[in-house]
Amino acid sequence: MCDKPRFLLAGDRGFLVEFGASINPEINQKVRQIFLSLEKMPIEGVTEVIPTYRSILISYDPFKTNPERLKTRILDRENNLDKCDIPPPETIEIQVAYGDDFGPDLEFVAQHNKLTPEEVIQIHTSGTYLIYMIGFTPGFPFLGGLSEKIFTPRLEKPRQLVPAGSVGIANNQTGIYPIDSPGGWQLIGKTPIRLYDPNGSPPILLKAGNYLRFKSISKKDFQEIAVRYNG
Repeated sequence: MCDKPRFLLAGDRGFLVEFGASINPEINQKVRQIFLSLEKMPIEGVTEVIPTYRSILISYDPFKTNPERLKTRILDRENNLDKCDIPPPETIEIQVAYGDDFGPDLEFVAQHNKLTPEEVIQIHTSGTYLIYMIGFTPGFPFLGGLSEKIFTPRLEKPRQLVPAGSVGIANNQTGIYPIDSPGGWQLIGKTPIRLYDPNGSPPILLKAGNYLRFKSISKKDFQEIAVRYNG
């Protein structure tokens, strides 16, 4: 069960609403419901709403509202979620070319878990992953639902540059690097799909609260999709 919200100040313009102390789908569903409610019916004075695993960070204009007023409005929203039309989550498919230069750590992930690379790919593509939150870099999805069979620790020494599109594993999580950036996740593949396009509308492809599935593709398919998708 979800706990009652906990309200914390975050500076002089921030208000943090925590819906639980653990990371699980039920708490994240409550985060999604409140977030979508605030998107659909904005509260006066709120300038930005950022959902995370188990909380929502609300930025506000102190000349238009205050924490006590926000607390009252959030509790009211929570008590009336049944009156808010929340769309069902979508499931997005992301194509991935696994191994070789696209996934230089696939062999290590397999050896660490006493599996073959083919078994790692089969397990990774058989899951349906909840997008708990977007963060770290623009468009980076933190995904829940990774099978324990392929849990793998982070790299001891992070890479200075991870190519955009790289798909990685870190402990009990899997995710996708949307832009070139440093990173310490074990890289098992790469997608030709662009997750972040600053000139796109919207600029970020994935949304917290939706689900994601991976589909294994060949390197030839990767190149064809990359040309078609990215022009």
